[in-house]
Amino acid sequence: MTSDTRHKALALLADVWELSPDVRLGQLVAHLGFLGENHLGHSLSDIEDDELMAVLERHKAELEGRMQTAPGQGKSQSGAAISISGSAIVPDTSPAAGPNR
Repeated sequence: MTSDTRHKALALLADVWELSPDVRLGQLVAHLGFLGENHLGHSLSDIEDDELMAVLERHKAELEGRMQTAPGQGKSQSGAAISISGSAIVPDTSPAAGPNR
């Protein structure tokens, strides 16, 4: 990986992390590994740098899309939001899901 590409990758990682302020770095890396397996069929250790950057770009777009979704949009018939990756985002309606959680 060239120095320029390395800087772009780290900047992209920082952007994604900024969009997920409640996520620890280890959680983010684990999540990126899961997304890589889901979208590319490779484990994190087998993902090429350009593939990881594509996963980061896709996840960044998904996070940005969640921030821009107006109420009532981006919902499935069950009421769960649909992410760009195609997975349902089901709201947690348990009593523990309150603001003090």
